[in-house]
Amino acid sequence: MTSTQTSPLPFLKGHGTENDFVIVPDAENAVDLPPALVARLCDRRAGIGGDGLLHVVRSAAHPDARHLADEAEWFMDYRNADGSVAEMCGNGVRVFARYLEHAGHVTAGEVAVATRGGVKYVHLDKDGSVTVAMGRAVLPEDGVTVTVDGRSWPARNVNMGNPHAVAFVEDLDHAGNLYDEPPYEPAAVYPDGVNIEFVADRGPRHVAMRVHERGAAETRSCGTGACAVAVATARRDGVDPAESGTPVTYTVDVLGGTLVITEHPDGRIDMTGPAVIVAEGTVDPAWLGSGDVTARDGIETVND
Repeated sequence: MTSTQTSPLPFLKGHGTENDFVIVPDAENAVDLPPALVARLCDRRAGIGGDGLLHVVRSAAHPDARHLADEAEWFMDYRNADGSVAEMCGNGVRVFARYLEHAGHVTAGEVAVATRGGVKYVHLDKDGSVTVAMGRAVLPEDGVTVTVDGRSWPARNVNMGNPHAVAFVEDLDHAGNLYDEPPYEPAAVYPDGVNIEFVADRGPRHVAMRVHERGAAETRSCGTGACAVAVATARRDGVDPAESGTPVTYTVDVLGGTLVITEHPDGRIDMTGPAVIVAEGTVDPAWLGSGDVTARDGIETVND
């Protein structure tokens, strides 16, 4: 697509526990989405609005996912709201799978989704909930200290395919406004940035969290963050399924709802929560004609 493009760009809008996404169906990877265009699409005043963008591409058609095509037909080319590329998004992959069902590409049941964090296996439940096998957490020994408004907390380093720093606080208000990334030291622990979760107890195996997502500021929810929080909380509580041989489940309240996280003795982590498609349409060709979006061989339709 050039600056004279007259074809509209199909899109959908979806959310998982109010972590919302612009969805761009593009099976053959025909649409270029430069960072500036992604940021405009995710702009809540001048664009469609979203915490990120889900670029829906067949794995075989994308250079980052061709090696996964035998395992997963579809690739979630995920972008943060500022246009930067991210490895994974837990709420995003649930919404991505819901879109595949909505578009008729898959039916309820098991779905494999390729991501930059590996292949994720998703179960679309008939009751509307979606369970994602999120892989295993990595717990590097080096952590950081996070500081907000003169208060500081140690933060546990948890990697869920993307990096997280989990800090336990007495009150979620102590996280501040989270417009900007909270300062942390040493910065070298996270050379590519980090998602920072602030966690407060709500009851036995029940916590609440707020999160600053890299590239997006505070969001209503973060799926990989909820998994990181559940693992970090379990270890704080002295619980490790690998040692006990028994799965452990935590309920994690986010601003947009509730996620249920289960860690199994072999380290596998399942996340269950809602995923909803709320709108479908096309972007005004005149708006696209600004020159910020290009296509190699034309635009895909929503249900190609």
